[in-house]
Amino acid sequence: MTAAGLNVIFAGTPEFAAEALQALIDSPHQVVAAYTQPDRPAGRGRKLTASPVKLLAQTHGIPVYQPERLKGEAEQQQLRELGADVMVVVAYGLILPKAVLDIPRLGCINIHASLLPRWRGAAPIQRAILAGDEMSGVTIMQMDVGLDTGAMLVIETTPIGRDDSASTLHDRLSEIGARTVLTALAQLQHGTATPVIQNEAETCYAQKLSKEEALLAWERPAIELERQVRAFNPWPVAQSHYEGEVVRIWQARALEGEDNHGLAPGSVVAATKAGIDIATGKGLLRLEQAQLPGGRPLAAVDLLNARKSLKQAGACFNTPAVTA
Repeated sequence: MTAAGLNVIFAGTPEFAAEALQALIDSPHQVVAAYTQPDRPAGRGRKLTASPVKLLAQTHGIPVYQPERLKGEAEQQQLRELGADVMVVVAYGLILPKAVLDIPRLGCINIHASLLPRWRGAAPIQRAILAGDEMSGVTIMQMDVGLDTGAMLVIETTPIGRDDSASTLHDRLSEIGARTVLTALAQLQHGTATPVIQNEAETCYAQKLSKEEALLAWERPAIELERQVRAFNPWPVAQSHYEGEVVRIWQARALEGEDNHGLAPGSVVAATKAGIDIATGKGLLRLEQAQLPGGRPLAAVDLLNARKSLKQAGACFNTPAVTA
């Protein structure tokens, strides 16, 4: 520990984690090493690409380690030799065995993007939106061998608005996480932390997203489809079929009090520059931004110009793809 702060090992991989690393770099604490996932193929060329955490760490001259696992004695000895007071973990992508959790003097703490014990697991931001939760937030917890089961040190909440997508909520929670981890470190440094045990009766799990979940089922209520669109922006992006093509839906709004006019789910009820209103199992879903194959996301008015058939009677989404 330095005179002003703690010696910190940082472990994280995506942009969400990089914001917390930047906060630590700007703080009195000393980041002695950054652990991140090995470089992975990305983009159309499948070129090996460094993680946002690696790029940021290198910019600031922080040693970077990218082990495939942390179960081996060599990897654990390397961690011991760093002499850190604490390890901060954010969306790292590797499970930390108990031997690793026990290495730092003050243990390992995790920044988790939910109000634990709700939404433990891989996709807490998206699952909260899908479930219609009104609140989200960040929990800083003391890590143990379970999956997001450790005692809670700091919690900060934020409302989930009707205009929130997974993208906007991600960015807001990233900022909160970067701020609250500094609060938790100050508590650990000064011996004022008061860990709170999670209530197991309130536990639910945020399963990893799959591309198969992106397909909209128009028989469902409009509000559920709206949540699906919001939760899957920016990945995997909600989608449907129209005239044998896959249409990706980036932005939509449920019109719950509107009448389907007796049309089958998936039928276009109205098409104006304000949006394309589609019949659902309950209410209408107004498409505000969508993307045709090979194109960019378009506002409703531009989509109507690109597919004039949307204005015609009988226009319907979920048209089966044409097969040869």
